[in-house]
Amino acid sequence: MVKRFFLFLLALVVLGFAGVYVLAWRPSIKAIDPPAAGSFDPALVKRGEMLAGAGYCATCHTAKGGARYAGNYPMRTDFGTIWSSNITPDAETGIGRWSEEAFVRAMRKGVSREGHQLFPAFPYQHFELVSDDDLHALYAYLMQQPPVRQAQRKPDVPFPLSWRPLQAGWKLLFVREGQFGPVTGKDAQWNRGAYLAEGLGHCSACHSPRNRLGAERSGDARYAGAAIDQWYAPPLDGRNHAPVPWSEEELFAYLRHGATQLHGTAAGPMSPVVHDGLARLPDEDVRAIAAYFADRFGTRGKQVAPPQAALARMQQANRIGTAQQTDPGANLYNAACSSCHYNNGPMPLLVRPELGFNSALTADDPSTLIQIILHGIGVDEGLPGQMMPGFSHSFSNAQVAALAAWLRRTRTDRPPWPDLEQQVAKLREEPSSGTQSGQTGAHP
Repeated sequence: MVKRFFLFLLALVVLGFAGVYVLAWRPSIKAIDPPAAGSFDPALVKRGEMLAGAGYCATCHTAKGGARYAGNYPMRTDFGTIWSSNITPDAETGIGRWSEEAFVRAMRKGVSREGHQLFPAFPYQHFELVSDDDLHALYAYLMQQPPVRQAQRKPDVPFPLSWRPLQAGWKLLFVREGQFGPVTGKDAQWNRGAYLAEGLGHCSACHSPRNRLGAERSGDARYAGAAIDQWYAPPLDGRNHAPVPWSEEELFAYLRHGATQLHGTAAGPMSPVVHDGLARLPDEDVRAIAAYFADRFGTRGKQVAPPQAALARMQQANRIGTAQQTDPGANLYNAACSSCHYNNGPMPLLVRPELGFNSALTADDPSTLIQIILHGIGVDEGLPGQMMPGFSHSFSNAQVAALAAWLRRTRTDRPPWPDLEQQVAKLREEPSSGTQSGQTGAHP
């Protein structure tokens, strides 16, 4: 009886795997000869370059020190590490033999030319929204890049999660098909911003929390902020605790230049989004994205309260705090931070950032602040040419925690972060791909 039961159970498992395989099966698409250089209209290729910037494709498809678009950038997930693919037109290891049909299927359906299901670390659920014309331009651009021979590393994901047919079931649960359509009642600028942010930009992929199966949570949880690669991507709506609300102009300045005096500096994984991605977009597209998110923040078309009152509170806290010689956090600030961050003027300055305005200090998660204290901000992050040194070699875990706790206590009205020293130790031991100890290029 027991033997019969186990045979029956085994048959069910085999049938289940067979059913998933049938569900996941997709035909291969015929290979082509790689397009010759100059085979696409230069204007189309130029537009494709801009669109690749909107999706910051190079950020995930370029390894540290590697050739652009040649892949093998590590994407660490809760299920293991996945290495990005080579999207140069190399015939053997890249997409050189992919027809435009195969490229579009991969972008929208998450299926390779050979018919393999792609892991959802590739955000095809966002690229489903992208128009035919824009995918055509993006294909033209990528096919005109220098081919680089570099095989993709195999994913470090345990079985059965590494079994690609299983991804078809994930798609059934979480992927909604259909291209972007203008939202009635919203103007052209808002719709353009929504198209760029939700499609190629896939902003919610980092700024929304995920469920246990790795899918973005929807509904009220959307854009609620999330941990990402040992950093914290803050909420992109009214749940953001910035002391001065994000206005449309502040959003534009941050996305265009990488820093604002009222909110902070683009660092870590957010830095290449600004400086290598959005930098390729015209001002009107960056303004459209800013308008879309200002609407989410509830500030679009509204006057935002001036920062002077908040600044006065921070300056008073600064004067009192720096006099507290018995507080280890205050002593560390006086010794290592105040020469660059002390402000006593009527407005904060970009070159002397007031830390109380920084989104990293008011966030629910201290990861970003800790990363910046440990690893600093490089000259290619934030404002070009300016940098902040890291203190990982001079501060102990307890000192980093004391400084972070003191800044939080004296500059904000937010509750203290729990277990700071343990979190510092964890982040020091596991540097992300978006820190100076990993790949330069997330968020204060």
